[in-house]
Amino acid sequence: MKADKYIGHSGFTSRRKAYTLIEEKRVTVNGKTATFSTKIKDGDVVLIDGKKLEVKPFVPTYIVYNKPKGIECTSEKTPNNIIDAIGHSENIYPVGRLDKNSEGLILLTNHKEIIDKISNSRYRHEKEYIVTLNLPVRKQFLKEISEGIELQGEKTKPCVVSLEPNAKRLFRITLTQGLNRQIRRMCAAYDYQVIKLQRVRIMNIKLEKLKLGEWRNLSEEELTGLFVLLK
Repeated sequence: MKADKYIGHSGFTSRRKAYTLIEEKRVTVNGKTATFSTKIKDGDVVLIDGKKLEVKPFVPTYIVYNKPKGIECTSEKTPNNIIDAIGHSENIYPVGRLDKNSEGLILLTNHKEIIDKISNSRYRHEKEYIVTLNLPVRKQFLKEISEGIELQGEKTKPCVVSLEPNAKRLFRITLTQGLNRQIRRMCAAYDYQVIKLQRVRIMNIKLEKLKLGEWRNLSEEELTGLFVLLK
């Protein structure tokens, strides 16, 4: 296994950061400075900054987090990043993104093989949101965005939308696409301003009563249903 992948799988840090460690010549394998072509096998002695790399046992971790507004969905060491906000003991990574000004459900896991299967739009997995606008929702607006509209030369895919009961400025939308800032851009195309954007569901995982800023492990039932949908 190549050095960057080995370090990434060890639980010490991400593969991207392992790449940087190798680039900065801070990694040695059996006494020799590692390069990007260095391969590591069982029994090799790997040192990072002179300290032996201890491979952590893999503990599959799947959590759902109710992301507050202002938290960045990145594993990079930037201010207000989601990893520091959660403070989990495992090296988990966000599944997809939820923009800084939005809130609600986001999944995080250390099971890297499923991240793309959930977040990539080609698999057409459902993501559901509740949107609060600055003005009353027009029926024609809901009809047109449900059928798909042009956004900078790209047409959005049909989606499910509905006005929230007893609310004039709230609507619910379920996407299977996920263009960059898609909901905000669709609303802006009709001169609406998004006051609040909250994701409440990804596939079979629901936000329900999880409080803002809190996280929980996925239940066995949720995991079973998730893996069925990913097949």
